[in-house]
Amino acid sequence: MQALLAAIAQMPYCTDAQRIFHGRGGLYPGCEQISLDAFPPVIVLTSFAPMDEAQLTVIGQALEQRWQQIAPAGQPLTWAFQTRESGGRVETRVMSGELPEPHVVTEGGAKYLIHISRGQNHGLFLDMAAGREWVRQQVLAHTRPERMKVLNLFAYTCAFSVVAKLAGAGQVLNMDMSKSALATGQHNHQINGVKAGASFAAHDIFSSWGKITRGGLYDLIVVDPPSYQKGSFIATKDYARLMRRLPDLLAPEGQVLLCLNAPELGTAFLQEQMTEIAPELKFMQRLANPPVFADVNEECSLKVLVYRAPGLDNTAQS
Repeated sequence: MQALLAAIAQMPYCTDAQRIFHGRGGLYPGCEQISLDAFPPVIVLTSFAPMDEAQLTVIGQALEQRWQQIAPAGQPLTWAFQTRESGGRVETRVMSGELPEPHVVTEGGAKYLIHISRGQNHGLFLDMAAGREWVRQQVLAHTRPERMKVLNLFAYTCAFSVVAKLAGAGQVLNMDMSKSALATGQHNHQINGVKAGASFAAHDIFSSWGKITRGGLYDLIVVDPPSYQKGSFIATKDYARLMRRLPDLLAPEGQVLLCLNAPELGTAFLQEQMTEIAPELKFMQRLANPPVFADVNEECSLKVLVYRAPGLDNTAQS
């Protein structure tokens, strides 16, 4: 636990949501089950194994000591502890202070509604920060961003859409099976003042290709599915089904962001299937994860790959 305590001792005062300590990357022996996140003004400790009260007391004291050094005068420490056990059981305890309600955090100028106490997904995946920044940069670099069409598959709370709209994208279609997640996504658009041009469809993607296709060709497609969600998506079985559709959905020189967060599946899982299923799409790069998410084996960490469709000239020649 010393590595965690050392990270707390150096912890900055965070104004944006971000990870502070990533034991899950395997770089800190003995802390593989632990992560520490800032969802300002709340600090969240997560453990994938039980922790005894003595350990929590030591961590709480370390957080309080550091907080006194970095926080504005009079701002009390609020921190929560979440245990995630095999089988999906999640328990969240507020250890100090009170959770804000509503709880809105920022990242790169965008605002997101957060729910710390409602299960293991808080509303914003911090490891995808580089992916969101990449989307923002692509929209900003477009010659006519107001004409851009963006498709956000497995949209969850629509963070990619918020970023795209803030950067000036004309239209974004968000699709996810979860009505509650999309409701949060709509709220995120509202608090960022970017409701116009954003649409939301609570449908099963695999039975909604007609609706997706009617939206026309897309300049940018984000594919960020769960790696395994029974009844919804299983990467080893379903990712190929998505890949087959991509060439017909992309505008000339359109780009697709393929995301996969499954430690047991490496980059080759995506690359080999894309080469076979959609060879006309060119692999451009794998985005680097935020440095704090460094992993002893990067193939086990989040994979975010960029592919590009051929231009009009290339399409005509083929």
